[in-house]
Amino acid sequence: MDRRQFSTLLPMLLATPALATVADAQAVGSPMASSPAALPKLTSGQYVWGEAYGTQRPARTSHRFLIGMLPDNIRLEAHVTFLVPGAPAEPIEHHKHSEMWLVREGAVTLMTAGVTRTLKAGDMGLCVAGDDHYVTNASKTEPASYFVLTVGPPE
Repeated sequence: MDRRQFSTLLPMLLATPALATVADAQAVGSPMASSPAALPKLTSGQYVWGEAYGTQRPARTSHRFLIGMLPDNIRLEAHVTFLVPGAPAEPIEHHKHSEMWLVREGAVTLMTAGVTRTLKAGDMGLCVAGDDHYVTNASKTEPASYFVLTVGPPE
């Protein structure tokens, strides 16, 4: 899928009746942050990023906008991550959900399915469900940040 094809899908995804502030899910240790059965149903509305969540590392900080369930049992999560210059790569992961990254500032190295690419501010990357992936800051001197949207089945 190229950038043009992806950009035609993104508005449809964002137009779903799903975007609500889910403050409870943003709290570290919240059951909604870790248990799919406890994820709230999302409703249309405004959303803002919350406090840092999850296991924070000195070089990587994430703030969640929302996490919850769309109609038809589809899990949606949105967050932003900030990387300090030279931040090490996260561990290689794979999920049941698909994951999209929109680089906000700087440049990141994105590995998906064994292929490594450098994405700069304004670029978007996609990892389909099941593919191995990781993200790291491509620069040793400049910070980087990216917006993440994940869509898929409950996990």
